[in-house]
Amino acid sequence: MRRVLIAGATSPLARYRAHEFARLGDTLFLAARDSDELERIASDVRIRFGATVHTGRFDAAAVEEHEAFLQDVIRTLGGLEGVVWVAGTMDGLAEAFRTPQAVKRLIDVNFTGAASLLTLAACYFEEQGEGFIAGISSVAGDRGRGQNYPYGAAKGGFSLFLQGLRNRLSKRGVQVTTIKPGFIDTHMTWGRDKLPFLASPQRVARESVQAILGGKDIAYVPAIWWLVMLVIRAIPESFFKRMNI
Repeated sequence: MRRVLIAGATSPLARYRAHEFARLGDTLFLAARDSDELERIASDVRIRFGATVHTGRFDAAAVEEHEAFLQDVIRTLGGLEGVVWVAGTMDGLAEAFRTPQAVKRLIDVNFTGAASLLTLAACYFEEQGEGFIAGISSVAGDRGRGQNYPYGAAKGGFSLFLQGLRNRLSKRGVQVTTIKPGFIDTHMTWGRDKLPFLASPQRVARESVQAILGGKDIAYVPAIWWLVMLVIRAIPESFFKRMNI
């Protein structure tokens, strides 16, 4: 039995990850901004799996609150074995091409908030000598594209942060896993036509948890995205900059 914190737990992807951990008998702490929705999700997980589930309000962008928040989680659970970062947003992407405020919001939620909480978790696990950290990044962070580069830049920075964290903690018995989903069938992709390899949140959650508990360093989900991004990264910049992808 593990005690696992899921940050950003009201998204469909996070909800199904909670199902996967609960099915394995883990104790969960679900955290997000919407307390009412959190409690509905927690109640559903308790009924479905008979799991012990706690909830707490968490704002990814309020980094000044993160230390007290994590201490409360550890106190509530009586310890901690894993942290899964799922919080993220593409809201305001169109505005982020024009306004500094919108760019800041995307970076605050998708990178700064993640780096803040996971830095605190890393210190805790490093001292404990065991634990796991998993961060949900994105294939959007593998190469800058004109259609989403403010979001992609934040996710690319997050992937590099996790890589460095993995290098730091691998000698201390702490596993760090980077999950890179492709297109997921959620509100973030609704209304967009002809998305390749569109996956359900249930599938992405299942494969993500398998990668985390299997000790993988980096996992593209579905796995086909590893090949797709290998090809995209190999395109020369002189040609890539003229492409509309």
